[in-house]
Amino acid sequence: MAALLNLPHRRRFVLLCLLWAALWKVGAGQMRYSVPEEIEKGSFVGSVAKDLGLEPLALAERGARIVSRGRTQLFALNPRNGSLVTAGRIDREELCAQSAPCLVSFNILLEDKLSIYSVEVEIKDINDNAPRFGVEEVELKISETTMPGFRIPLKSAHDADVGENTLQKYEINSNDHFSLDVRSGMDGNKYPELVLGRALDREEEAVHYLVLKALDGGDPIRSGTSRIRVTVLDVNDNAPVFTQPEYRVSVPEDTPVGTRILTVTATDADEGYNAQVTYFLEKNPEETSEVFELKSSSGEITIIKSLDYEDAKFHEIDIEAQDGPGLLTRMKVIVTVLDVNDNVPEFYMTSATSSVPEDSPPGTIIALFNVHDRDSGQNAFITCSLPENLPFKLERSVDNYHRLVTTRVLDREQFSSYNITVTAKDGGSPSLSTDAYILLQVTDINDNPPTFPHTSYSAYIPENNPRGASIFSVMACDPDSNDNAHVTYSLAEDTLQSAPLSSYISINSDTGVLYALRSFDYEQFCELQLWVTAQDGGNPPLSTNVSVNIFVLDQNDNTPEILYPALPTDGSTGVELAPRSAEPGYLVTKVVAVDRDSGQNAWLSYRLLKASEPGLFAVGLHTGEVRTARALLDRDALKQSLVVAVQDHGQPPLSATVTLTVAVADSIPDILTDLGSLKPSVDPGDSGLTLYLVVAVAAVSCVFLAFVIVLLALRLRHWHTSRLFQASGSGLAGVPASQFVGVDGVRAFLQTYSHEVSLTADSRGSHVIFPQPNYADTLISQESCEKKDFVSEPQFLPEDKEETFSQSREPANHTRKI
Repeated sequence: MAALLNLPHRRRFVLLCLLWAALWKVGAGQMRYSVPEEIEKGSFVGSVAKDLGLEPLALAERGARIVSRGRTQLFALNPRNGSLVTAGRIDREELCAQSAPCLVSFNILLEDKLSIYSVEVEIKDINDNAPRFGVEEVELKISETTMPGFRIPLKSAHDADVGENTLQKYEINSNDHFSLDVRSGMDGNKYPELVLGRALDREEEAVHYLVLKALDGGDPIRSGTSRIRVTVLDVNDNAPVFTQPEYRVSVPEDTPVGTRILTVTATDADEGYNAQVTYFLEKNPEETSEVFELKSSSGEITIIKSLDYEDAKFHEIDIEAQDGPGLLTRMKVIVTVLDVNDNVPEFYMTSATSSVPEDSPPGTIIALFNVHDRDSGQNAFITCSLPENLPFKLERSVDNYHRLVTTRVLDREQFSSYNITVTAKDGGSPSLSTDAYILLQVTDINDNPPTFPHTSYSAYIPENNPRGASIFSVMACDPDSNDNAHVTYSLAEDTLQSAPLSSYISINSDTGVLYALRSFDYEQFCELQLWVTAQDGGNPPLSTNVSVNIFVLDQNDNTPEILYPALPTDGSTGVELAPRSAEPGYLVTKVVAVDRDSGQNAWLSYRLLKASEPGLFAVGLHTGEVRTARALLDRDALKQSLVVAVQDHGQPPLSATVTLTVAVADSIPDILTDLGSLKPSVDPGDSGLTLYLVVAVAAVSCVFLAFVIVLLALRLRHWHTSRLFQASGSGLAGVPASQFVGVDGVRAFLQTYSHEVSLTADSRGSHVIFPQPNYADTLISQESCEKKDFVSEPQFLPEDKEETFSQSREPANHTRKI
């Protein structure tokens, strides 16, 4: 302590201030420090880390920084020791002028938890300014008749410092006539007055020269001087007097330039020139004298520069009234500036994030900002609001700080971004508002699985399809974005007919198109059910299954299969019975057939393709029943052969045929009797029947050959005769055509001798049927030959007769018998 007392006064003061700042505690959430002005950059102000209860290095780790509203940073944080230091030169007079105390407020922000702490630093004044007078020399005129004790107000000095460092006293140099008296005004300022101590004598001394000295209370003491020139006048013994000792007026800050706000009035009891009063503004080096204008003749005060409440809340105007000879009186006018709501709230964005995951919990902090209004009172009362129906809210903190936080979990699929408008509105009338815009992107997480438009799908494909054919395509949508929305397709593992499903069907993992890996057969399977899995690319991935039913469409690729009558396997001969007494419509037998196809491809129809006796039997179109079409006659053959065709209704249609053998008899014994009568005798002499048949056939063939040779000879002879007649010009062109039977007639003739020969392995079981010849169909009369040339127009046999002829030529062992 003794060492502290031995230090110079200024250094001792600085150290005391630093000690005071170090012992000042944090209270009510606010830290208070003090520091003298004009100290060096980097000087210690206070230990913030200690006051916050943190380690010195914790401030840097928690991202501590100073936040202020648009003001030049006067202080900084030392990250090494967690202390608050000065960031540059600090001039208290520049910051606060005559205001005391001079307080600088700002905030300290901890970035990790967005915590705000208020800091208030008092700037202590030092004696760095000397008192100064507005003018260096003052001229006074005093009448020689002035009585001792007369007081003359002098120009006061101004000291920018405050407290003990400001102006404390005035002194005047020693003289015989004048003394100095200092009076304290209502505003606390000191005003010097020159007091006449002894009567003046102009003839003895016309001018007196004085020096007025102003001193402050600092250490060391600073002073300023002003020279006074006193001229002794004659007679004028009355100074002007104002109507009020002090004038006060209140003016709104939005008052237009040129407005008259006040008129001051001073009167002088003298007459004539000595009573002419002139008004002057006292020049003060620290005041903005350009704001107001005083008319020297009338005393009217007008505004020549716009007022601003935020810059100065009041103005003091010193006015002097001086009469003609030079006597003056001083008076003060105080102009109070009234605040109007002319400043909109201002936003200071402290911290903001541009994106947030959609699964962020409610209460997530999006932004931290400060709102300030330069107005005062109700005009500076600010309320912040958000538009309705947004999942956000505002939380108010200290010093008009606000947090923008979420109120619920966000959903990117509903809104991928938010353009948040924060409105700050003051309490003025009318109120002013400002909008701040925060653009927030909602980042995607994989919270949506792929979805199919339908719960199940059905596809159709014809059988016998080519391998690799496209069957169907499925598509799933994922409302997520990027990889979370990338969908791949796959088939669930399954088997079909003991084979893996993947051997039948494949799927394109990118497009969802299903392909057939083999040709399908409707008769093997007509329906195939599989599950398609759609999986996104998220982490972890999400998937969805959908059922796909593939129906194989039938094609007409199977011929009808005849079930009855079946082909015998034991070598026996089967026979269907038809009694001779059967009436038309008698059911002889029924052809039964099936088709492995389905639908229209399996619809079967029956028709009689060929019969040994046309018109004797009929087949039901849809039933396959073989019925008699007419009554049986005695001339009808014992054995009837029928060829029945079975055809489906596919495109193109497929068919199958079956040959039926029908025996005409009333009973099985009758069949045996009829057949026995045709069999050769067991006598060896009867075994020549076959030889007889062969001889008969040979004879008929020889007769036929001879007939053909004769016919050809006649035709050649006729052709040769015609050529001779033409050569001789005998004019035989008009002779009628040949009266002989031509080749067509031979064919018709041969038709009448159609016969049926059936040979079996046993020659004794052979039988011969000789139908009755129809000469009407073969022989041509002379009359018809005369009317029409038989050779010139060929004759066509009916299709049934040609079929009958062909059947008669068919070997017996190729005939299917039942």
